[in-house]
Amino acid sequence: MDKQALDLPRIGVLPSGPLDSICDVGDVTVGHCTLADGAQQTGVTVVRPHAGDSYLDKVPAAATVLNGFGKSAGLIQVQELGVLETPIALTNTFGVGTVANAQIRQAIAANPEIGRGMATVNPLVFECNDGYLNDIQALAVQESHYVDAYANAAKAFAQGAVGAGRGMSCFSFKGGIGSASRVASIQPGLRYTVGALVLANFGRLPNLTVAGRPFGRRLADQLDRGLAQQGENAAIVPEKGSIILLLATDAPLDSRQLRRLSLRAGAGLARTGSVFGHGSGDIALAFSTAYTVPQRAEQPMPAVAMLHETRIDPLFEAAAEACEQAIIAALWRADAVTGRDGHHRAAIREAAPQWRQWLSDTAF
Repeated sequence: MDKQALDLPRIGVLPSGPLDSICDVGDVTVGHCTLADGAQQTGVTVVRPHAGDSYLDKVPAAATVLNGFGKSAGLIQVQELGVLETPIALTNTFGVGTVANAQIRQAIAANPEIGRGMATVNPLVFECNDGYLNDIQALAVQESHYVDAYANAAKAFAQGAVGAGRGMSCFSFKGGIGSASRVASIQPGLRYTVGALVLANFGRLPNLTVAGRPFGRRLADQLDRGLAQQGENAAIVPEKGSIILLLATDAPLDSRQLRRLSLRAGAGLARTGSVFGHGSGDIALAFSTAYTVPQRAEQPMPAVAMLHETRIDPLFEAAAEACEQAIIAALWRADAVTGRDGHHRAAIREAAPQWRQWLSDTAF
C-alpha cells in the first residue's frame, strides 16, 4: 500500500492546491536524503524556491522566532536583508555546520567569484534534535547528503519519516516532514496559494489537538502506557522538541509582509496543542515566488505591485490552516522507527486505527 496515499484528518475549510503541498506554489520543489541504518536515523531535506540559481536570483523572505531554542545558520542575514541566497536546508542539530558548508561549496561552484569579486553567500540551514532515535553524536550527515537531497528535489516528494524527518518525534509518536497547501480568495477572480512544509519534532501527548478535538488525551487513555509514551511519562515530561515551519506563497509580498505571514504559522502550530515550550525551538519562515531580486547591481530591480495590506487576511488564514494540516500530515504519514539503543516511536495511525470514528464522534 502506498503510504503517501493514506488518508488523514482534513483540517479547516479552505480548498487545497492540487498536490496539497508546498509544491503547489510556483516552481517550488522538495528533495530528501534519508539515512536509516541501525542507530543512524537522520537525513537532510532541501526546499528549492525555484529552479534557477538562488544566489543570482534571490526570493524575498522573512522569519519569525516563536521560541529561540534552536541552532539555525543564516537566519540573521535573512532578517536583515529580506532575501534567500540558497535553498532552504533542514537537518539534525549537529548537522547544521556540515550542511552549511555544502551550500557554500555549491554556490561557489556555480559562481566562482563568490567571496572574491562578488559578495559572500548566506547559507540557510534549520534543525531539530533527533537524538532520541538517532545517534546524533555520530555526526552521520555529510556534505554529500545535502547534494543528494538537492538533486532529488521534485514536485512530488515523500512525507513522514524521511529526509530530515527520519529521526524526529511528535507528541510521543513518530513525527517528521509534513506538507499542505491552501488557496486564499483575495477578491473575486484573484486567488493566491500558501503552501507549508514542517519539520515536526515537538509536543506533549496530552496536548495533541486534531481538528479542534482533544485527540491526545483520548489516545493516552486508550493506549498501553509503554506504547503511548515509549519510556517517557508524557503526562509530565516538558515540551522539549522543536518545529521548523516553512511557508511559500505566490502572492506579491515584500519582506515586511512576509514576516507578518510567517508569524501566522504560529496560529496553526498552537491549534495542534503546542505552547512553544521552554526547550522547544520554534521558527517560521515565509518566502514569495512572485518575483526575484537580482544579485548584480547592474540588473534592474523588479517593479512589482505588492498586495495591499487590507487584503492580506485571507493569506493569514491560509497560512494558519496549511501549517496545522502539515503537522497532522507529518504525524499521519510517518511510519514507526526503531533507532539508537532500541528507542522506538510508533506511528500514530497504527496506535489509533479508530481515529476516523473518534473525529466523527459528536460527543468527543
